[in-house]
Amino acid sequence: MKIAVSAASGRLGHAVLRALLADTGADNVVAIARSPEKVDVAGIEKRPGDYNSTDSMAAALAGIDTLVMISAPVGDWDRVVLHRNVIAAARKAGVRKLLFTSVIGNGQEQQTWFWGAQQVNRQAEADLKASGLQWVVARNGLYLEMDLRHIIHANASGVYRNVGGAGECGYITIDELAFAIARLAQDDRHNGKTFNLVGENLSQAALVQLANEVFGLKVRYETLSDEENIALLMHDEKIAVRGRDVARMLTGCFQCVRNGAFNVPSDFEAAAGRPVKTTRQMMEGLRAGLSLQIPPAQA
Repeated sequence: MKIAVSAASGRLGHAVLRALLADTGADNVVAIARSPEKVDVAGIEKRPGDYNSTDSMAAALAGIDTLVMISAPVGDWDRVVLHRNVIAAARKAGVRKLLFTSVIGNGQEQQTWFWGAQQVNRQAEADLKASGLQWVVARNGLYLEMDLRHIIHANASGVYRNVGGAGECGYITIDELAFAIARLAQDDRHNGKTFNLVGENLSQAALVQLANEVFGLKVRYETLSDEENIALLMHDEKIAVRGRDVARMLTGCFQCVRNGAFNVPSDFEAAAGRPVKTTRQMMEGLRAGLSLQIPPAQA
């Protein structure tokens, strides 16, 4: 049974490929990417495939039983169309099962700047369920690595700020997420179900305190206004290059934290067959691998 991962050149795609390789032979794992030479996983087949083209994706999916479709990134393109292209290509190629990586949320996202992006995710879920394919929806929690890097960077100033306030949400590492996705892709007992793949729910202050303990930081948490949050994000080069709309959407993620939209129960154990690691355990696992020097705290 061949399992393909599309949009495989990104962080989650690489992690899912590695998780699948740990469970099954390399002959059964296929990476699909617009630029397959960017897939840095040895020993597996790599095929070109572009979400913009149904024909391109259908050719890439020849002989594939199960597809893990990594959601298209936010940008200046129609993500609804891109996802529909992949679903249509899967049907055309005779794919049996499709797993879509979505985003957690209990509906309260409607009152936030994240709602536009979330509507795209929910539309893809609906299109998949109506496709006639066997399906699984894996709703991702927030990536721990991303916010942990910002907290570590904040050690220089001693303050980590966002709009999350006292709201709680579940974080998860990319590798932990990929482990569960790989299991869902291989186990047909979970077909026709939606899973929240998250760790324990924590406030931003609790997350910062854990980071202080694990990484030896001296950081406190403070809230700020929505517009201040956008301005802060635009100082991040990786975000600034993608534009203010992306910074606004990311601020919307923390609005979701603030209003409880991302405070959802975890289905990780049901999906993965083992309990999710604690946030402390995930941080400790990241400690050695984070390629980021900890800036000295203010005197």
